[in-house]
Amino acid sequence: MINPKIIDSIFSAASIQRWNDYPRMVDLVELDKQAHKFIIAYFIAKLEKDINYTHLIEAGIFEFLRRVVVTDIRPDVFRQALQKKGAEINKWVISKLGESLKDIDNGNFLNKFESYLTDESMYKKERFILKAASYLSTKWEFGIVYQTSAFLNDIDEVKKSVDEEIEDYYELIGVRKIALNKKLAKVIDLSGRLRFQKRWAQTPRIPETSVLGHMLTVAIFGYFYSVDVNACDKRLQNNFFTSLFHDLPEALTRDIISPVKYCVDELSELIAEFEIDKLKEDILPNVPYEIQEEFSYLLGLYNGTKDEFLDKVIIDGKIEVLNDGVSKYNEDKYEAIDGLALKQCDKLSAFIEASLSISHGIKSKELINGKKQILESLQTVNGVDFKKIAQNIDYEFGTTGQTQARMEF
Repeated sequence: MINPKIIDSIFSAASIQRWNDYPRMVDLVELDKQAHKFIIAYFIAKLEKDINYTHLIEAGIFEFLRRVVVTDIRPDVFRQALQKKGAEINKWVISKLGESLKDIDNGNFLNKFESYLTDESMYKKERFILKAASYLSTKWEFGIVYQTSAFLNDIDEVKKSVDEEIEDYYELIGVRKIALNKKLAKVIDLSGRLRFQKRWAQTPRIPETSVLGHMLTVAIFGYFYSVDVNACDKRLQNNFFTSLFHDLPEALTRDIISPVKYCVDELSELIAEFEIDKLKEDILPNVPYEIQEEFSYLLGLYNGTKDEFLDKVIIDGKIEVLNDGVSKYNEDKYEAIDGLALKQCDKLSAFIEASLSISHGIKSKELINGKKQILESLQTVNGVDFKKIAQNIDYEFGTTGQTQARMEF
């Protein structure tokens, strides 16, 4: 489904500092920016017509991977460089990532990636939406940077440039709603604030990942899983966006680690009820009315409960939870979601967070035990062996268990 090298590239974005030539009150990293960009892009796209959401997802992943490679170039310089040396830069990006991407989807993913980089007309409308979303997520970050940079001589020039760029995207309804601080802007703001909530909050890690960044890594794994099982377009899209929003309620409840959540009988149920109430009160009313039902489905709201990690489909307008997988409903009309597989993607992301940190020398008891417990819980879903994927990753990262594995081998 996916290999350790590309996973290393994805998670390296958690160490890529943004606005690092300006004073900041908090760390701003590329992984979080890309996650926020995807969330904004979803809402902008839903207010437009004739959008291909598979193309939107793929274009976003392509842009993310390219940005990881060229991270040392400032965004404004990068835009100019692409105009003058685009072919050379894109060729270099492929040379860096080609080996790690060549086996995904039998080479189809790499072929589409190359085509996207060389043909600017490919996914044209989806590109424009992503560009607008990228601008809005950057503008949101700049609101933080501006607070601590008022003493710098050029900060007002930067502010003017950032403020003026929004005119380039006014043709998009979602951009106008966000710019005018309408209800949708509240959802965008809540989403952005998830970058302040760190995963494994009680345990030092390298690199640190936020809840916001974690949501994107799970979504990308959900995409690659969907490609691996030949999911239809709607199933692939639902898997991606369900993963992208799966921790959104934590903007209102905080990231509660499992030992705390399950330490008291019925506490987890109480937390779940609170999440549902907060979603209905503070998030759904601010989502455009025409997509509230779809958004509720992605969030896992069902019969007064919330569980985004259930296998489910929609048949004759009714949500049906399945016990034997969604494979036989692999048609767009069923709106299938591979909830059980996405839960494995969620666990896989957590496993990588622990394994990466251990590979960097942070070997706390919590990380070692957490990694072991996650590995034991990983399963095979629809032919995809998540435990084997984790073991391959662990071996590549050279963490504790893999040193022993190499010796035994």
